[in-house]
Amino acid sequence: MIHSRIASTGSYLPERIMTNAELEKLVDTSDEWIVARTGIRERHIAADNETSLDLGEKAALAAMERGGYSAEDIDLIVVATCTPEKVFPSTACLLQERLGIHGSPAFDVQAACAGFIYAFGTAYSFIRSGMATRALVVGTETMSRVIDWQDRGTCVIFADGAGAVILEASDEPGVLSTHLHAEGSYKDLLQVPGWVRADYNEGIDPAPHMLMKGSEVFKVAVRELGGSVEEALTANNKQRSDVDWLIPHQANIRIIDAVAKRLQLPDERVIKTIERHGNTSAASVPLALDEACRDGRIQRGQLILLEAFGGGFAWGSALAIY
Repeated sequence: MIHSRIASTGSYLPERIMTNAELEKLVDTSDEWIVARTGIRERHIAADNETSLDLGEKAALAAMERGGYSAEDIDLIVVATCTPEKVFPSTACLLQERLGIHGSPAFDVQAACAGFIYAFGTAYSFIRSGMATRALVVGTETMSRVIDWQDRGTCVIFADGAGAVILEASDEPGVLSTHLHAEGSYKDLLQVPGWVRADYNEGIDPAPHMLMKGSEVFKVAVRELGGSVEEALTANNKQRSDVDWLIPHQANIRIIDAVAKRLQLPDERVIKTIERHGNTSAASVPLALDEACRDGRIQRGQLILLEAFGGGFAWGSALAIY
């Protein structure tokens, strides 16, 4: 049987840091309110000339360099983004050109904040089936481009960044399983009703931006994420106590804490970056994973549980031995 393992990770955050104090000047909010409701103190915002492709390229190069891989070593690229470089070609194809990779499959996955888990699961399936031996999986977002900076319900939450993982075929178990779900009947609770870039929407005033019904999203997210992580454990005959690290989507500190409580995981075994990164959508899980791998918290042989929830609604989980 062909298995797959996490071989390397990488990430990139834009240089500009926006603090809660800056947001206090834009909307009727306060640092105290933002921290209490979301857990966020600061976030990174892409420069005007930076795109999701640019961020993703830097994260991908970091993962390749850390693992000692060249362009010739990669035979699959899957990019998760809901803020693509263009309508088409896919950001994955554009990234493939940037990296000097030729001929291998390259495509985007769009599942909003759950996008990385979907992309991760797709690459895992490619490797398990023998269709790929080494996959570059990237989550990259410029969420600042779809934010209404006068809407305090969303502008204080979302941010920009990119994370990358290289999965490769292995004789020993690494990624144990992935579990993906969606429910389109919730489509109106979290959406951007138009193209990502305003110049594609001439005649539409105002330009489309994110719309979110926060309290409704919270209720569904906690319920479905809790079910998804339990599903992953059950599928692999694992107990909650077997999990060394929970790497959750950095959506909201209350959602993260609620899922950790359901798993009965102490706070020190949950990777949290939301305070400094905000919600970077499909980039948040690989960003958090890379940080914890680089700083030594996550060690080889440990059991890690990834999970995310996003617009669609789409959600999922993955259980892996790092």
